[in-house]
Amino acid sequence: MDEKPPSSAPWDAFGTYLRNQRQLAQLSLRQLADLTKVSNPYLSQIERGLHQPSIAIIKSLAEALHLSTSDLLAQAADIAADEQPTTSTEGAIRNDPLLNEAQRNALLAVYRSMVDSAPDAPDAAAGPTAPPPDIDRPPKRPPAARTRSQSPPNSTSATDPRKT
Repeated sequence: MDEKPPSSAPWDAFGTYLRNQRQLAQLSLRQLADLTKVSNPYLSQIERGLHQPSIAIIKSLAEALHLSTSDLLAQAADIAADEQPTTSTEGAIRNDPLLNEAQRNALLAVYRSMVDSAPDAPDAAAGPTAPPPDIDRPPKRPPAARTRSQSPPNSTSATDPRKT
């Protein structure tokens, strides 16, 4: 039986985080091992907080799980970034506490299908892009021009029989 090192609390937290991210990505331990080229037993030990992964393994895990390497390293080191973290869209969906697992999986599937099918996906290094147009409302149209013979709505004319 494996014994946990005395100061394993950060690794327990990282292992739990890693397991949750793997499950959100709908990967088995064996599938993640294949993607990262790390042995299945070693990944299991990391998830159980028994081993401290190297930076190379953390980088490989981040790539396989589509997470930011710096965010995963910060999680492994049990540190909070002083500045506002840059979170990927997938990471934000995965970490949203208001979503249940089924909702996260559905959003991730839709997001990935849209990104994968985008003809000209913007380059992340290019910086922020203009926000998308508001698709909830139809485009505004100028009001139709009135002719002199048309009267405004709800108006009464001088020849209106109700006026007399």
